[in-house]
Amino acid sequence: MTRLAALVASALSALLVLTGQPAVADRATPLGAAFDKAAAAHDVPRDLLAAIAYAETHLDGHNGEPSASGGYGVMHLVSNPTTHTLEKAAELTGLPVEKLRADTEANILGGAAVLRSLADGLGLDEAARKEEGRWYEAVAAYGNATSPELARLYADAVYEMLGLGFKAKGLRVAPREVTAERGRYATVKDLNAKDTNAVAAASPDYPNASWVPASSSNYTASSRPSSYAIDRVVIHVTQGSYAGTISWFQNPSAQVSAHYVVRSSDGAITQMVREKDVAWHAGNWSYNTRSIGIEHEGFISDASWFTDAMYRASAALTRNICDKYGIPKDRAHIIGHNEVPGATHTDPGQYWNWTTYMSYVTGGGGGSWSTTIDNTGAFTASGNWGTSSYSAQRYGADYRFANPVAASDPAWYRANLPSMGSYRVEVWYPSDPGYNSSAPYIVATSSGNQTVYVDQRSGGGGWRSIGTFTLNAGDRDVVGVSRWTSGTGYVIADAVRITRL
Repeated sequence: MTRLAALVASALSALLVLTGQPAVADRATPLGAAFDKAAAAHDVPRDLLAAIAYAETHLDGHNGEPSASGGYGVMHLVSNPTTHTLEKAAELTGLPVEKLRADTEANILGGAAVLRSLADGLGLDEAARKEEGRWYEAVAAYGNATSPELARLYADAVYEMLGLGFKAKGLRVAPREVTAERGRYATVKDLNAKDTNAVAAASPDYPNASWVPASSSNYTASSRPSSYAIDRVVIHVTQGSYAGTISWFQNPSAQVSAHYVVRSSDGAITQMVREKDVAWHAGNWSYNTRSIGIEHEGFISDASWFTDAMYRASAALTRNICDKYGIPKDRAHIIGHNEVPGATHTDPGQYWNWTTYMSYVTGGGGGSWSTTIDNTGAFTASGNWGTSSYSAQRYGADYRFANPVAASDPAWYRANLPSMGSYRVEVWYPSDPGYNSSAPYIVATSSGNQTVYVDQRSGGGGWRSIGTFTLNAGDRDVVGVSRWTSGTGYVIADAVRITRL
């Protein structure tokens, strides 16, 4: 793929001047120093390494305790019957597995070593290793996915972190333009995208979910509710990442599953076991037969995973299940894994906000202000933006498109915000291989414009959160889509949703 290096540099420099964003991650922290050291030792991109850690664990080593799939530390080095990246890291670094499990600096070194070995296996030379986008296939392999589709889901999440930027544990990685070079994964099904041509056999029971089946070794086929009445919903926390959990439930050795998995960042939902079948999630056969299990991405010891988007999406799913099977919407029938008789698990844990969740389930929490702006009405764009109805993934009747240029020509969405406060901004766009690999979204925050970058080649046909921002009150342009990017392909402006938190 052609790389417009000079244009990247000039466009990014100009954008950084406009947005006030630093070009590199903060490094004045012990965690930052550990990533610096590991990246230098193994010649891997430092912020890409940090993005993998954030996607896996939100940079939390969980005191050396393993994830549900046997992953350790901030880099989630895995040791289970089918995957042995922990042992591989020990082989590559000469460090004992005990140290790699519990010591954060060693764990990051181990993750860097494994990532570099994967890059070497793919033939990345010194020049290629300097470009973050060229590492995509190595990142996909790092996730230890059970299928190409899940490998893409995992790698896309990591590259999304680079485009949107993140801040955690004193470490900040700024948003940046990056074109993920997917290679053999470019034609693999995008599990983030809404499938407008899904056949009935592959459709989920819940319309807003994607369908990815668990291994038949991890659940019991049944004919509920005729075989067993369904009268409970059990709330779980994955103790791992979204993609990792989906992959684990597809692994025959897992001997565990849930009906649904919910993503932290935007509330995306994947169904893995039919509601008629018995998922193995509760640790109690009687409760397995009578319940629907919902897993939520994250770790019980880290409140950062439990986002409003996750609560709202999961609550809508639970409400749908309760209405379908006549389950009362109360805490006697919507329970945590820790409330199952004989449970040895403690999820969803102390940071799960039952008051908020149940208010959303019952409809009492629906009062937050929200507005959706399509590419009509409170929308302005120059004549350089065309109009198309080509993609069935569009929001509304059509959407706008334009070629990328090294000049300012944004399309703007206007909203009348009721008060200054914290707002979640979501975007909707149709995805296509010919659309932009790094589309800049500008958010007019109370402290100035902030720009994040979205790969519009994937994840289309649904709402995608681009972050939470402090916004001023008043009627004004709030979100823009810029043409100023070195990313390849048409820049798309379709719809925006702004929600007060």
